[in-house]
Amino acid sequence: MTIKPTVGILHPGSMGAAVAACTRANAARVLWCPAGRSAATAARAERAGLEPVAGLDELLEQAHIVLSLCPPAAAEDMARVVAERRYAGVYVEANAINPERTQRIAALLDRCARAVVDGAVIGSPPVGGKRTRLYLSGPADAMLLVEDLFAGSPVETPVLGNDIGQASALKLAYSSYQKASRVLAAVAFGAARAHGVDEALLDVAGKRQGSYLVETGYVAKTAARAWRWGPEMEEAADMLSAVGLPDELLRAVAQTLARWGDSKGLAELTPDEALDRLTRP
Repeated sequence: MTIKPTVGILHPGSMGAAVAACTRANAARVLWCPAGRSAATAARAERAGLEPVAGLDELLEQAHIVLSLCPPAAAEDMARVVAERRYAGVYVEANAINPERTQRIAALLDRCARAVVDGAVIGSPPVGGKRTRLYLSGPADAMLLVEDLFAGSPVETPVLGNDIGQASALKLAYSSYQKASRVLAAVAFGAARAHGVDEALLDVAGKRQGSYLVETGYVAKTAARAWRWGPEMEEAADMLSAVGLPDELLRAVAQTLARWGDSKGLAELTPDEALDRLTRP
């Protein structure tokens, strides 16, 4: 009989909680630590069916597999805290960070952990019938454990290879286009609106297929997510710089997103309100 593993999720945001919930069918328990977390996070974790534990030490002692899905800026500090506690299981580094940072985290945890797996979540949170992909790279035996964990769930686990950093590179290569293009669309629409030609811009863009200029709802959605996307674009810029590619465009995108720094979680924001916020220095 196969023994089901216990899973721990670090900082369950909207994506982390949804992904962790998808492991419940193949896990004995799915743990999280509410210490220092907000009431909104606690409610989200409860809806996802996650089991609270008293502290991080208890989570790390019991979890065979730990999933790290937190804001990019916190990824390395979180891994350092886990390493200081000599975590001995499989650590899945699934944050939107550049490959060099992922490799540093792997080197840090290799001293104690059974294995480190590089993961990249691409897609919407797997709720309400939606599916997403958790791309994997790293040690083959550890990746197999992660694949088994999500078997039969809305989270697919394509394997990229055995090199730590491959999954992180894919995530940032994809998101650098996907997210930067939405920011550029917002700036273009804002310029058109300032000159009273926004409806004409919509008409022009509507004659082309697949343009974010037509989907103006993305302006408000981008503003609400800017607090998380900005640091991710900085990570993507670091990745470009490391391989000799120009990073200025993504640095500028990150700076533009910073103008929406006070729009976190404002789901009811309209495109016009988002653009008004964007024009403020």
